[in-house]
Amino acid sequence: MKLFKVIFSFAFLLSSFHSKAQIKKVLADKIVATVGDKYILKSDIENAISDYRRQAQGQENVILPTGCQIIEGQLIRKALVLQAQKDSINVTEEEVENAIDSRIRNFIQQFGSKEALEEVAGKSVIQLKEDFRSLIKEQRLADQMQEKIVDKIKITPNEVKAYYETINVDSLPLYESEVQVISLVMHPKANRDVEEYVIQQMLGYRKQIDAGINSFDQLVKLYSEDPSAKENLGQFSLNRNERNYDPAFMSGSFRLKEGQISAPIKSKFGYHIIQLLSRSGDDAVVKHILRIPPITNDEIKETKLFLDSLRKEIIAGRMSFGEAVNKNSDDDQSKFSGGAVTGRDGSTYVNIDQLDKEMVMLIKNMKPGDISEPQVFEDERGRKTVRLVYFKERTTPHKENLKEDYNKIAQRALEVKKSKALESWFKVNVPGFYIFIDTDYQSCLELKDWNKVATEMATEKVY
Repeated sequence: MKLFKVIFSFAFLLSSFHSKAQIKKVLADKIVATVGDKYILKSDIENAISDYRRQAQGQENVILPTGCQIIEGQLIRKALVLQAQKDSINVTEEEVENAIDSRIRNFIQQFGSKEALEEVAGKSVIQLKEDFRSLIKEQRLADQMQEKIVDKIKITPNEVKAYYETINVDSLPLYESEVQVISLVMHPKANRDVEEYVIQQMLGYRKQIDAGINSFDQLVKLYSEDPSAKENLGQFSLNRNERNYDPAFMSGSFRLKEGQISAPIKSKFGYHIIQLLSRSGDDAVVKHILRIPPITNDEIKETKLFLDSLRKEIIAGRMSFGEAVNKNSDDDQSKFSGGAVTGRDGSTYVNIDQLDKEMVMLIKNMKPGDISEPQVFEDERGRKTVRLVYFKERTTPHKENLKEDYNKIAQRALEVKKSKALESWFKVNVPGFYIFIDTDYQSCLELKDWNKVATEMATEKVY
C-alpha cells in the first residue's frame, strides 16, 4: 500500500460523468468488494477505467491503472473513511457544499456554460451536485484521516543521510545546471487622464446597451481586452468565498441585481463593466467587459527610474533584494515565493528553459550575485511591465548529493517514512474491518493483504 496509492485521485470519480460509460444506465451490476458497510460496484471500476482511457487519448507512453489497482485505491479510501467515522472526524456540510460548488464551477468553465455542462452530462446541475455529494464527503474524510495518521511524522538529518545511503549510486539522478533567479516586478500606472478617458468610453457602452444600439455580447466582442473573451464572451461563474478573483471585481459583482450593469469598476487588471446574469446565494454568473488603460512611454520611464533607485539602494547595502520585493512588487506570486522563479515542484532552482525568453537573454551576460538594470517586458497578459532581476546562483551539472540537493532528498525520505507508517497502520487496522473481495479479483497481487484478511474472515464464519 504505497503512499501514492493511498492519496488516490478523485479525477475518475468526479470528471468521468461525461464519459459514455457513466451516462449509460448499468443494466447488471454487482458488489466486487466491501470494507465494513462500504461497498464497491463493478460499474465503479469499469467507469474509472473508461475515464482514464479517455483522459489519456492523444498522449504517449501513458501507463493506465488496472482494475486491481483501482479496487485497491478504493478499498484504502473506504477503510480510511470508516476509521475517520470511528475517530469522530467531522466534515461539515458547508465544506462539502463549497467543494461541490467549486467542482461545478470548474466544469462550467471547462464546457463554456451551465447548459453545455448539463447537455454533456445528461443531468441537471442539481442532479450532478447530488451525485457528487457523498463522493466528495467520503474523499475529504479519507484525506483528513490520512493526514491524522502521518501528521506528526518528521524526518531528521540522520534519517535523510541513512535513506540516501540506501540508494544505489548508479540510480542517483543527474541534474542539469540550474539557476536561482529572483525578480521585482512593477506594472507602470496609467496616466489619470487616460484612465478617465477609458471610464467615459465604458459609460458610453452602457448607454449603447440602454438604447438598444448594441448588446452586451456585441460590446464584449468589439472592445473587451480580456484574453478569454473570445472563448466565453466574458462570462464567469463566481462564488463569494473564492479568493482567486480580484476583490473589487467580486464586490462589484455581488452588489448588482440580476440583469443590472455596473458602473466602471477598477481592479488590478484594468476597468470593468459587469452584468449580473443570475445569482443563487453565494453563487453568481456574470459577464464583463475589460478595458486596460494604455501605458505611455512616460509611465514606463517613471517606473524604470523608480526601480533604478531601488537597485542603487540594494547595491549600497541599505536594503536587501527581498525587502524591496516585499514592499514594492506587483506580482501576486511574490507573496508566496519572495519573487523567486519556481519550478513545478515548488523548487526555487529551475532549468534555463523554465525562464521566459527575455529573462534568459538578460541573465546571459550576468554573473551570480548581479542585479540587472530595469528591464521592460510583456507579461502573460500582454501588459508592458518593468522588473529588476537578481541572478542569485547557478549550479553546475551534477549527480544528486546531500550537499547540493538535501531538500529534494529529504522530501523523498519523508514520503517514504510516511508511506511506511501508512502501511503499518493498515496492517494493524484492516483486520478490524469486515473485508470481502469478489472471486474475480482474488488473484490480484495488489490485493494480497486484503484477500488474506477476507479469507481468514470467511474461514472464521464457516467454523
